[in-house]
Amino acid sequence: MTFTTRFAPSPTGPLHLGHAYSALLAHDMAVAANGNFLLRIEDIDQSRARPAWEHQIYDDLRWLGLRWPDPVMRQSERLQRYRAALDQLTALGLTYPCRCNRSDIESAAGAPQEGVPQFGPDGRIYPGTCRSRPMSETTEYDVIRLNMDKAVSCAILRGFTETGPLHSGSHQLDPEQLIREVGDIILIRRQMGSSYHLSVVIDDADQKITHVTRGLDLFEATQIHVLLQALLDLPTPIYHHHNLIRDSHGKRLAKRDDARAIAKYRQDGLSPADLRALVGL
Repeated sequence: MTFTTRFAPSPTGPLHLGHAYSALLAHDMAVAANGNFLLRIEDIDQSRARPAWEHQIYDDLRWLGLRWPDPVMRQSERLQRYRAALDQLTALGLTYPCRCNRSDIESAAGAPQEGVPQFGPDGRIYPGTCRSRPMSETTEYDVIRLNMDKAVSCAILRGFTETGPLHSGSHQLDPEQLIREVGDIILIRRQMGSSYHLSVVIDDADQKITHVTRGLDLFEATQIHVLLQALLDLPTPIYHHHNLIRDSHGKRLAKRDDARAIAKYRQDGLSPADLRALVGL
């Protein structure tokens, strides 16, 4: 099987040094393996995505010397595909609509109990308020959640291989950890047609991604993705979660850090080689 990896930015702001590191690392790994490097535009959140930022992504990556095959996959064009995957999970009896907002969830969670986790890779762990609602009651104001307790009972849980610097080795999913520390994740967000967890699993499978290269901040979410792969009968790639690029205070870079945007470095006269040196490649 041909080594295939990807870089999957969201067009919601300028690419920064952390994006440059992730894209360059994925590209370098593909070149070293005589494989494929793909670009995917994760524009599922149309309320924040902007065409200008998407064009800037192409410009910045080409300036860095990266190349990829066309056409580029864009999530906003794949809503029917995500809906079909949701229908598979619904047919298994694993989904339910949820009307709770953030304050509802915080109130229902109550006072934190010692030793009981409050947050997981999908944010605050959902207390299950709407778990008994049937899908027939779904409205446009609902999100769709995965019933984690039923999901881990339904799936033949599999492991995954990690090659990143901090968690290298084989990992096995733990059903009790998924229930206790992850909870009922969101599969479909309001007015978005999907969630990151559902769309990334479908997209990686459809693009035949063999190696997922992404930031260490997403390592804990991998258990969600491997579970969904098992439920949807999709292959599980090898994962490589790389270190994050941080500022002088140790804070992870974000798109609001415009001073570290790739475009700013370009304007200041730096070369792609200079950026490689800045990120340690």
